[in-house]
Amino acid sequence: MFEDLPNEVLYEILHKLPLKSLIQLRCVSKSFNSLITSPAFINFSFTRSHPDSNKLIVRYLDVEYHVERYKLIVEDNDNNDSFSSEQIQDFEFPLRSSWAYFQLVGSANGLFCLHEGNRFILWNPCIRKFITLPTPCLFPCFLGFGFDSRNNDYKLVRIAKSAKLSLVEVCSVSERAWRVASGGDLCPARITCSVLHPQPASLNGALHFVANDWGGAQSLVVLSFDLGDEVFRVISLPNGNFGSGADIGISVFNGSLSLLSYKYECQHRRRVQCCSVWVMNKYDDVDSWTKQFIIEFNMLHWKVLGFLKNDNVLVQKVESRGSKLLSYDPESEQVKNLGFYRSTHYSYADNYVRNLNFLTNQMM
Repeated sequence: MFEDLPNEVLYEILHKLPLKSLIQLRCVSKSFNSLITSPAFINFSFTRSHPDSNKLIVRYLDVEYHVERYKLIVEDNDNNDSFSSEQIQDFEFPLRSSWAYFQLVGSANGLFCLHEGNRFILWNPCIRKFITLPTPCLFPCFLGFGFDSRNNDYKLVRIAKSAKLSLVEVCSVSERAWRVASGGDLCPARITCSVLHPQPASLNGALHFVANDWGGAQSLVVLSFDLGDEVFRVISLPNGNFGSGADIGISVFNGSLSLLSYKYECQHRRRVQCCSVWVMNKYDDVDSWTKQFIIEFNMLHWKVLGFLKNDNVLVQKVESRGSKLLSYDPESEQVKNLGFYRSTHYSYADNYVRNLNFLTNQMM
């Protein structure tokens, strides 16, 4: 009976199934397996909204057991004090690092890119599967991972940070091979990525790094690397510059490029006084930078991890035994406790995305 339905109707039916049922359905028949693992259905499923879209995935290092853990959290919990067990789900990470933990390169569309030394993996927590990327030559570099929407591909980028080496390498997941970036335009010699906030923000098919411009003004800028044409572009910060000593992070707020500008109570940067959130309302238009709001907490150690789909701010409060995850509403200034975990650093959180890539260990 199902075989007589058009694929578009089957896609809608299958998309509404729980993930566990969908994976089990692959064993029913070859036709179902072929349909569920097809690039057409995987792309269809990814572009449709799903009940899982109101969840948050948190990655942290468990300092007690020296393992990295992933938790799924429901954003719209009404209880400000605690979470019930039904609202938290653990993902078992399938690998153990030969070091203490894997370093996070970044995430895109629900896929996590991790590395230890020159070993790189992509992990899909949604279906508990991973792939290993080719091993590159080992040299000091900045890393970025994002989605190339023009070519429907995921790319890992390495930017050499040595003054003696000017090199940008790209590993396209569909090609599974390292190569020199095809754009030809290397990173401007006077500009280097910031070591204070090395992780870039992925937006509009490009990676965006906070960088130092060592030219005459010696200011901070945004260095973008387009994953499609593989060329660099430089975006000035609001008000011309923040100065090379400013503490600036980069993120995405409500679909727009944003900056996190931290101000400290003293020059030793031991206590954050506030964090100003700047938003570029029109992409690549320097004049559209606007200070959106200011976050102020009476807490000793805290930092912004990112933004939720409802535009609330995700904040990590570091305590002696671990960290609290907080959701801050900039309009009402209300703070919601999202839970506690045994980690004081190496934390990361992002909106959870149901992505079926790697169902057959192939990139779709």
